[in-house]
Amino acid sequence: MGRYIIRRLLQAIPVLLGATLLIYAVVFALPGDPIAALAGEKRIDPNIVAILREQYHLNDPFLVQYWYYIVGLAGGDFGTTFSGVGVDEIMAGKFQVTVNLAVTALVLEAVIGVGLGLFAALRRGRASDSLILASTLVLISVPTLVTGFVLQLLLGVKLKQAGIDLFPVAGISAGWRSYLLPGFVLAGMSIAYLTRLTRNSLVEIMRADYIRTAVAKGLPRSRVIGRHALRNALIPLITYLGADLGALMGGAVITETIFNLPGIGGQLFNSVYLREQPVVVGIVTVLVLIYILANLVVDLLYAVLDPRIRYE
Repeated sequence: MGRYIIRRLLQAIPVLLGATLLIYAVVFALPGDPIAALAGEKRIDPNIVAILREQYHLNDPFLVQYWYYIVGLAGGDFGTTFSGVGVDEIMAGKFQVTVNLAVTALVLEAVIGVGLGLFAALRRGRASDSLILASTLVLISVPTLVTGFVLQLLLGVKLKQAGIDLFPVAGISAGWRSYLLPGFVLAGMSIAYLTRLTRNSLVEIMRADYIRTAVAKGLPRSRVIGRHALRNALIPLITYLGADLGALMGGAVITETIFNLPGIGGQLFNSVYLREQPVVVGIVTVLVLIYILANLVVDLLYAVLDPRIRYE
């Protein structure tokens, strides 16, 4: 197991280098001058511009700039913005909000998605099963932007007007409650997919011979479903959840904008607009690392759920 973990971590190095190289190339290719974007409409003394360009290696070729970044990254230095602020300081203040949002969305996705999928599978062909499948189609079809504004109006504004202030519509001043509504909006489409995946996996497993054998032996229905059926169905579900964690953090731009959350999504958008390569690449680097570690944890959980899986 130890050798497997080390091998996976070593395999992550080229993935990390490739991701950072790609995003650095994209930011490098954007038109405009980042120093000019920093100044806005004001004019900057040409001598100051020359000093800044030399300080941030903007006069060097692309690969040279990328090399300086990788060398700093290897030492734990994410660089500094063109305004002199450390990238790690920016991310420390923003990432906590996005992590809270993503974890809230992931928990809601797991609880609601698996719960509804299990409920639908046990009532396959009934009206409740059809209703759940139709609801998931609605969640998949409606854009996140529309879902966010509708729920913000109904569960935020309207409920508050009725005297029930449960779901804040903006900001993070209400603590954990501030993440409930945006977390559901962020996870809405994933909840729909996970519900369908859970339902279809359980329906298929309930037809297996070993399930029929367990029923024929007189085992309680709860044990057949919980220990035999659901445990085997969890393998594809955990795979989906692990891969979705990175997607939730990277796709939070719209949700954070709707609910005015000071997270990493808005910071990433502004940094791309201002062509601040260190900030953009630093954020993407951390997202890639989270994605790699999440998939590693998922792979290790396979052996827990299914003892037949072993890592050499």
